[in-house]
Amino acid sequence: MMRGTEGRLQSVINESYDRLEGDDAQLMNLKAGQALSEALRTTLGPNGMDKMLVDSLGGAVVTNDGATILQEMDLSHPGAKLVAEVAQAQEGAAGDG
Repeated sequence: MMRGTEGRLQSVINESYDRLEGDDAQLMNLKAGQALSEALRTTLGPNGMDKMLVDSLGGAVVTNDGATILQEMDLSHPGAKLVAEVAQAQEGAAGDG
């Protein structure tokens, strides 16, 4: 926080971001979770397929583990990051399956 010339507190926030509250924030969090589930849907079940992830440097990872896929993704949405962190915690506690 910085003091303005009038003595009021001014928030130091990146102006390129929108701040949502209430129902709008919940809706955006749900959409982020749905987008992640769509990306991971084909890896689930007995006929689960592998995904090949390629990073910006050209390195490739082939896996069907959802936690690994989420770890390799570059997520910017706070709700999506939270889902990825929960997946990592569950992976550490319960392992695969």
